[in-house]
Amino acid sequence: MLASNPTQRFSNRVEDYLRYRPGYPRAILDALREECGLTPESVVADVGCGTGLLAQLFLSNGNLVYGVEPNAAMREAGERALDGHANFHSVAGSAEATTLPNASVDFVVAGQAFHWFEMKAARTEFRRVLKPGGWVAVIWNERRKDTPFLRAYENLLRTYGTDYAEVAATYPEQSRMEEFFGAGAFHHRFFPNAQDFDFDGLRGRLLSASYAPPKGHPKHEPMLAELKRLFEVHEKDGRVRVEYITRLYYGQIRRDDREGLSRR
Repeated sequence: MLASNPTQRFSNRVEDYLRYRPGYPRAILDALREECGLTPESVVADVGCGTGLLAQLFLSNGNLVYGVEPNAAMREAGERALDGHANFHSVAGSAEATTLPNASVDFVVAGQAFHWFEMKAARTEFRRVLKPGGWVAVIWNERRKDTPFLRAYENLLRTYGTDYAEVAATYPEQSRMEEFFGAGAFHHRFFPNAQDFDFDGLRGRLLSASYAPPKGHPKHEPMLAELKRLFEVHEKDGRVRVEYITRLYYGQIRRDDREGLSRR
């Protein structure tokens, strides 16, 4: 079991999260247009909106976006980051209780926060707020582990992370998607994504993670020393690359739970 309330795990990491977490490729919009009928007029609920990284993608498409976020510090950071976007509305709510009206949105989307959701309650809530024929899309940046640097970085997380293994076990792999959507009732596409960091950026990326021991923790300074060593071994021209696979899962929720979920 994870050590702390997931809605509060990021309260002391907001600025690093805002500056150093990866965004999402625009190819996602193309896929949702082709497969789900996304248009600029579609109303989107970004559940677990955090600092607004995923909301920003849909705002760039012209969508009206309700950013639902339970953590006050993250929600306020998202409001600052998206200030000036007239189509963005910040909502104090959760995946299990969004506070949005019945049948009010065309899409419910969720990013990295999805693995913290209580699946059954979130599915019921998403079905309530979706218009008939609406879609759920889960969009996830999965860090690759197939370069020498990324393998070393993964080992660092497993060595120094406070509860890295427990958090990693909740990531939305195939079985997690089947738990939410139902077996065979969703589609999956994936896209390349990457970030290039100098050491300060890599440090911020690490410290944005909820399992990275914070300042004052006995593992904090040893972890940063090892991170510096890894950077010096693997950097090229003063930078290292963190590569991701951005996974898109999408499907529709039937009005009757007994029927499960279906494709369009």
